[in-house]
Amino acid sequence: MQLFDSHTHLNDPAFKGQEEAYLAHAHKLGVAKLAMVGSNAEFNAAAIALAHRFSGVYAVVGWHPEDAKNYHEPQAATLREQLQDPQVVALGEIGLDYYETSSPRKIQRRVFEAQLELASELKVPVAIHNRDAFEDTYAILKNAHVETFGGVMHSFNGNPEWLDKFLALGMHISYSGVASYNSAHEVHQSVRQTPSDRLMAETDAPYLAPVPFRGKQNEPAYTLYVVETLARLRDEDPDLTGKLTYENAKAFYRISDHEKN
Repeated sequence: MQLFDSHTHLNDPAFKGQEEAYLAHAHKLGVAKLAMVGSNAEFNAAAIALAHRFSGVYAVVGWHPEDAKNYHEPQAATLREQLQDPQVVALGEIGLDYYETSSPRKIQRRVFEAQLELASELKVPVAIHNRDAFEDTYAILKNAHVETFGGVMHSFNGNPEWLDKFLALGMHISYSGVASYNSAHEVHQSVRQTPSDRLMAETDAPYLAPVPFRGKQNEPAYTLYVVETLARLRDEDPDLTGKLTYENAKAFYRISDHEKN
């Protein structure tokens, strides 16, 4: 089984100096490709460096809502340049976070809209962070015509009603270890109702470790447990779910198996 961790943070300090070992463990559990996601100047640069260092690793760069307050013209110029790198496959993670964040909501919305404009101009897909901000996230994505350049709802934790709204915008839906939590009933319903051609799997490591590792540090290898959870909820063979999520992530990020990396 080949798996694709469609959203992970091996560029996080939790993995510093041990990236090769964590990648080896991921490969052992079938994870062939990873999307390394940035959030600010430091994490974006680290994601790109890892993508150039390791085969099967790709970079996603952007400014997270928590860091929106630090996004100004120099950062925008750097981001535009980074998006030209052949190992950068998307813009993210970007979006809104209305839960205990130091960036004012008005600034978050402005920076979110600015980055969507850049994605639209360059025709690159976007990875979306949404926490306690469904209405504004949806409205901004709709206004930006995200269907023209592509987007994925990272670590989706919404109910089927919100699922349908984002699907109507042409978006992919990615699930993390949250889907394995017994209390995540609405997420379970959404997993079951997500169309096969829009489904993706991720770890969001080092965060949101799936059962049976909940509460511990997450890692890309645990994509396997996320995929097994999705398969169980959808009453599918894990091999099928693994193949679906792998192919969908490749298509979303516009990656070919024949590429050197």
